[in-house]
Amino acid sequence: MNRVAVVTGANRGIGLEIVKSLCKQFQGDVVLTARDPARGHEAVQQLERDGFHAKFHLLDITNTSHIEGLRKFLLATYGGLDVLVNNAGIMYIGKEKEEVAAIVQATTTLQVNLFGHLEVYKHLFPIFRPHARIVNIASTLGLLNYNNNEEVREKLMSGELTMQDIVNLAEEYLRDVEQGLEEQKDWPDAYSVSKTLVMAATRVQARELAEDSHEDVIVNSCCPGWVKTNLTGNRGVKSPALGADTPVYLALLPPNCASPVGEFVVDRKIRRVR
Repeated sequence: MNRVAVVTGANRGIGLEIVKSLCKQFQGDVVLTARDPARGHEAVQQLERDGFHAKFHLLDITNTSHIEGLRKFLLATYGGLDVLVNNAGIMYIGKEKEEVAAIVQATTTLQVNLFGHLEVYKHLFPIFRPHARIVNIASTLGLLNYNNNEEVREKLMSGELTMQDIVNLAEEYLRDVEQGLEEQKDWPDAYSVSKTLVMAATRVQARELAEDSHEDVIVNSCCPGWVKTNLTGNRGVKSPALGADTPVYLALLPPNCASPVGEFVVDRKIRRVR
């Protein structure tokens, strides 16, 4: 069976550029996923016109039945999964950030940027093939040195951190926002919190993979940079193609490489979380 790479939230922006780069460099099929079928198919058709060949699969990462449908498709068609780029994300900006209630922003942001990714990983974990590569899109905004909540920083840097600890912290944050205590407790904004927790989850996943029977399966997180996309209101300084460089570099790490593993990577270089 062919090798296969999956990119979530890939009908535009950085996700679409990651798909393009993988179509050029990955030895296998590339699956573009999106939650809107029309936009997903349109993106695949545009890629075809530009000479890139990708497949579309419906995926809203907050919908468990969609995730399970993707898992069944991958097993039936390919027998497993070789590359997963968790790119789907949301960030409130501009007028929307001013008008939408804080608890709604926080709940939606964590549901997509954290819990959705964790569900995708959980469902696809059993079908990662030897030498599979997982890339979690994070952000330098998630670096712990930007977080003034010392208690949270200490918890996240613990070598005994578990995925349940991360979920508990996310739920604690949501409770604090609901009660209007986020500033008092020195929480950053919802997007930064979500990316901090994604980076922490990546470290836990790396430890789990090392302890599991999976052969040479590597997970890393990365920051594409401040990219000109709809997510940033086109205010970034990097092109989407440049933003895709580091995620694709991590997706194509060679077999049995020793580093980076479980790291946070910026411009192809490891960036220490603290």
